[in-house]
Amino acid sequence: MTDNPVQFPMHRISGKVISMAKRVLPAVAIAGLATFAAGAASAFETAAKYAILIDYQTGRILLDKNADVSIPPASMSKLMTVYMLMEQLEAGNLKLEDTFPVSAKAWKKGGSKMFVRVNTKVAVRDLMRGIIVQSGNDASIVVAESLGGSEEAFARRMTDRAREIGLKNSSFANATGWPDPGQRMSVHDIARLSSLTIRNFPQYYPIYSEKSFTYNKIKQGNRNPLLYRVKGTDGLKTGHTEEAGYGLAASAEREGRRLVLVVAGLDSKRQRADESERLMTWGFREFRNLTLFKAGEEVEKAPVWLGADQRLPLVVQKDVTLPVQRSKRDRMKVEVVFEGPIPAPIKKGTPLARLIIRLPDEPPMRVPLVAGNDVEALGPFGKILAVVEHMIWGQVN
Repeated sequence: MTDNPVQFPMHRISGKVISMAKRVLPAVAIAGLATFAAGAASAFETAAKYAILIDYQTGRILLDKNADVSIPPASMSKLMTVYMLMEQLEAGNLKLEDTFPVSAKAWKKGGSKMFVRVNTKVAVRDLMRGIIVQSGNDASIVVAESLGGSEEAFARRMTDRAREIGLKNSSFANATGWPDPGQRMSVHDIARLSSLTIRNFPQYYPIYSEKSFTYNKIKQGNRNPLLYRVKGTDGLKTGHTEEAGYGLAASAEREGRRLVLVVAGLDSKRQRADESERLMTWGFREFRNLTLFKAGEEVEKAPVWLGADQRLPLVVQKDVTLPVQRSKRDRMKVEVVFEGPIPAPIKKGTPLARLIIRLPDEPPMRVPLVAGNDVEALGPFGKILAVVEHMIWGQVN
């Protein structure tokens, strides 16, 4: 059935007027309640061929341009190499003090380098910085060979692990991002991987904010331009090949709010820096995270049929927070949809309704509402009395 809300007077939430609908009649099905829709991308123009900007806290997509197209990720694919290394550290299978041997293949590899020496051993803590800060292809191969037996075997494990963590448009042929037809990621996958890195490895993630690293007496700076341009930036990784163009995965946090940005297919280092700065600044300036309801807060009261209580509070289980563009905030509409009256007995926490939040030009967001408390059923005499009252007066109890 389609939602057909009965409109009620205006109410105010967080100081902004929004339209509330109290219930839906006739009854509508409430099975399969969904949470926030993933997409709410704004039509903001960018020179990047591929781009995505995500609000980290809510997962809402603020900007989407060809975000799910599989493209050559260049060195941004090293995020996956490091992710798998961090997983081994987190599991206790490795220590930062452990050392990995340097093969001739790793030593000879071209492109960006950490400058490891063949037939030596390098500590894991140094290899991690060699990949993250210096974008070392040699360091990436050392890690791949030590964890997978060979770079090719490790790449297969990267692809398998990517599928397991929800990277739907990613495949790997190597650990470096070196051009290969089998080396593909979407900017959406890169953003998802960036978010997982931030969330799952808070003890290691700060390495992404380090601006330089010295190894073998060679000091190299972090290539991430936003570390030097945008306040709050603390990661993550640049990428460039002739085929891929210039790309960047970046994240910044301000006043407890974090954005994750990935761009690709830009024409130069300068364009990458300028466009990334522009998009990140726009995201912080134009959007604000609005909390409509706190976890456990009552959103509405629903009528109860044949219950010890006549009304039942409907509550949210988690904070209902979403990023809202300033120009759309006053046009937000909120509706509560449920099948009512709700028959007793009712158990606390039972999903019974949905909160539907609508913003102009965006898909609606649906949040489950649950019973705020138990409601016992009336006894036989109470049920007879309630039915009689309903027949005479039209009351619902």
